[in-house]
Amino acid sequence: MISLNIEKTLGFISKENVFAYEAQVKAAQEALENGTGKGNDFLGWLHLPSSITKEHLADLKATAQTLRDNCEVVVVAGIGGSYLGARAVIEALSNSFTWLQDKKTAPVILYAGHNIGEDYLYELTEYLKDKKFGVINISKSGTTTETALAFRLLKKQCEDQRGKDMAKKVIVAITDVQKGAARVTADNEGYKSFIIPDNVGGRFSVLTPVGLLPIAIAGFDIEKLVAGAVAMEKACGKDVPFAENPAAIYAATRNELYKNGKKIEILVNYNPKLHYVSEWWKQLYGESEGKENKGIFPAAVDFSTDLHSMGQWIQEGERTIYETVISVEKTQYSLQVPSDEANLDGLNFLAGKHVDEVNKMAELGTQLAHVDGGVPNMRIVIPALNEESIGGLLYFFEIACGISGYILGVNPFNQPGVEAYKKNMFALLNKPGYEEESKAIQARL
Repeated sequence: MISLNIEKTLGFISKENVFAYEAQVKAAQEALENGTGKGNDFLGWLHLPSSITKEHLADLKATAQTLRDNCEVVVVAGIGGSYLGARAVIEALSNSFTWLQDKKTAPVILYAGHNIGEDYLYELTEYLKDKKFGVINISKSGTTTETALAFRLLKKQCEDQRGKDMAKKVIVAITDVQKGAARVTADNEGYKSFIIPDNVGGRFSVLTPVGLLPIAIAGFDIEKLVAGAVAMEKACGKDVPFAENPAAIYAATRNELYKNGKKIEILVNYNPKLHYVSEWWKQLYGESEGKENKGIFPAAVDFSTDLHSMGQWIQEGERTIYETVISVEKTQYSLQVPSDEANLDGLNFLAGKHVDEVNKMAELGTQLAHVDGGVPNMRIVIPALNEESIGGLLYFFEIACGISGYILGVNPFNQPGVEAYKKNMFALLNKPGYEEESKAIQARL
């Protein structure tokens, strides 16, 4: 089970002040449970883990097997929450070098529709030219520019290379139950499809088919992933006492730090496989809390790599930051430092030690240095990089985000600011229906 330690924040804020949030946390939990808070039409994630049926998982696994049997590569087309959750889990659980190996036990998972890079898309389509590939098109509307553009390219290439009949077998739509362009296309073409529930926003959708299908195709156990989330749903439930509820403590602590001038939260990992968990977390908290000129800025670093770059700023820069460290208790493999007779690098003092012991001492030493340098630290410990732990970690962050956003006083479940760039982009591209905006923006330019 995941544990949270806030002791290294207590030289900067008091435990009494953190625990003084108990009533606010309780009110936030009640608002979530009863659907009385802002954004209450997007609370489908709250009890999603415990509501997932065996039949649903079996359907996902069967579809995953079809793609596994018929594809060397599967491209996930989606942006934001439509790909970050799947990528976070897949990268956390995958062998770092499997994709380079000749013999693969699962299709290579690639991503598109999350940028508008012409070179990226050209290089992707070139790579796929001699590959048996499939596509998962993830979009509620089917008209999100980045994803729709990529899917248009990939659909044509898949049909041209594999024939229309096989393309229908290896293109899957994850979209709205009845409306939108992606739904119409899926129905017209006869694609297998899964539903993005209306009441689950993209950044909370990792435990819907949006995340579960790609994760299953990559060869990971989605039943265990969901079980880990179910365990965390119980551990963070509204009836769990405040002092024993890690999500409640995390939400309260970060709001108290924010109140005391700590405007930036840096999520830290010491395992490179967690990089995309950080990317997923940044969207979850940035898009949920960054409203009304309020909100903690979510940043992330990969240690010890970034200790040789951002580490200087964290140690001695402006004291507006705090760190939340994700620590992995056990590694999957064992590797010891060898002895060297010449000892020119001076590392014989490490001979016989496991590499992870060196990493853990880097983690502990960094925490002490940063706290001494004026940076409060929280520490989240997960038992291992496996499906249960990652499932639990994702749900922990989701429920804490809902609570934290309500404490902050914003709607954690909308994203009105995301639309601003789209309006300008459509006007600049002369999209039909944007004639007036186009005239106005041309005048400004």
